[in-house]
Amino acid sequence: MDTVVRQEPVRAAAAQLSPVLDTPGGTLEKVLGCVDDAAAQGVDVIAFPETFLPYYPYFSFIEPAVSIGKKHLALYEQAIVVPGPETAALAEAARRHAMVIVAGVNERDHGTLYNTQLVFDADGSLVLKRRKITPTYHERMIWGQGDGSGLKVVPTKAGRLGALACWEHFNPLARFALMTQHEQIHVAQFPGSMVGAVFADQMEVAIRQHALEAASFVINATGWLTEEQKSFIDPGGSFHKALSGGSCSAIVSPEGVHLAEPLKSGEGLVIADMDLALCTKRKRMMDSVGHYARPELLSLLIDSSPKSLSHASNQHSDRNSDDDSRRDHHEPADTDQRTPVLRATSG
Repeated sequence: MDTVVRQEPVRAAAAQLSPVLDTPGGTLEKVLGCVDDAAAQGVDVIAFPETFLPYYPYFSFIEPAVSIGKKHLALYEQAIVVPGPETAALAEAARRHAMVIVAGVNERDHGTLYNTQLVFDADGSLVLKRRKITPTYHERMIWGQGDGSGLKVVPTKAGRLGALACWEHFNPLARFALMTQHEQIHVAQFPGSMVGAVFADQMEVAIRQHALEAASFVINATGWLTEEQKSFIDPGGSFHKALSGGSCSAIVSPEGVHLAEPLKSGEGLVIADMDLALCTKRKRMMDSVGHYARPELLSLLIDSSPKSLSHASNQHSDRNSDDDSRRDHHEPADTDQRTPVLRATSG
């Protein structure tokens, strides 16, 4: 796996925007307009917030499950099908501006919604579609679970790029899975306008820590709710505090330093130039997946295969084959074949 270091700086943008909650298709128009604005400023790669298309399901955070059925179904109606007209529009914008676009979407796959991250390369090709592996807390009422097939770093015009959503950044093995693939640019996405200032503080710690450990740049994009939108989501006003703060759009260097002032309120673009040579400068001293690693002591086992509900198999034949194989290797037929995620050896 060769890592090519781009010689000229990569101009990155983290978009902090408010979704359009009352007009189907309105958020997509806003995203495309933002891409146009970023292109006028020479941006090479842009990231948008978590499930920004069509909108993050804030209602699920403040309402009990018994009362959200109608709103959940409304989200189904506006959710993104991949491929579909929305992905075609994003691909065309990426191609037209020769820009890498990372979008967070509510993806509809028949009867299930997923928290999905889409990466479009500068030629308009969709190079990565990944689903959040474990929706967080209230989100489990809204989305299904992803699998390990999306824990990938992909080559793009901007550099080797990987992505995680929200509290996946508190799953160290998920982050390490991307680190082993030599990320140069990591995109983090959070919903924003939730929980309060403490949420912004926590995500800032998370993205700076990942930048240091991975020796990669981190582009973090969060959403933002206006006071009118809070009232739209929570007409009674009881939970406006829970729908405030928690935004911190930022761009961080491999040395854990902000390259521009983080945006913690309002809409806007955080823009900064990234010199990918800094990844090597950081790794020269601390390459956590290279000279600073101890794979004979600690290593990660990951199942990166896509999961399917149906399999063509002759169970009787497969069982006999498995038993024969175990006998050839002097293993009892009832041996537990499961392997731990994290292996540790001791002397």
